[in-house]
Amino acid sequence: MSILNARDQDAVRTEFQRLQGPVKLVVFSQELVAGDLCRQNEQLAREVAALDDRISVEVLNPAIDRERAAAYGVDQVPAIVVEGARDYGIRFFGIPSGYEFSNLIDSILVASSGEPALTDATKESLATLTGDVHIKVFSTPT
Repeated sequence: MSILNARDQDAVRTEFQRLQGPVKLVVFSQELVAGDLCRQNEQLAREVAALDDRISVEVLNPAIDRERAAAYGVDQVPAIVVEGARDYGIRFFGIPSGYEFSNLIDSILVASSGEPALTDATKESLATLTGDVHIKVFSTPT
């Protein structure tokens, strides 16, 4: 059974017309730790990738692919890394469904271009930062 219904698939295809380059979804999954959640997360990533040829999926197990998990900073499952021409640090922990699904789609679009949709004023403000900033956003099912 599909996670995305036909209406959602059509809406995502329309959004993906704005893709500017290839995007890889690196899915970290570990059956023994979070079986159902990992399976659903993998399925969602595969369904999204099936909507455009420029999106690919790679599934890794952090217990087996320890070096890759460490390189991506992934220490929990399920997880998705959204990677464009390079790794921009975009991570989803848990299944990006419900309201988080639109954030996944937006992240794919941003990763495809390498340029966030920010105003010039915001870019100028961010340029004044003197160090790296690690932002985490937490959400709960509604």
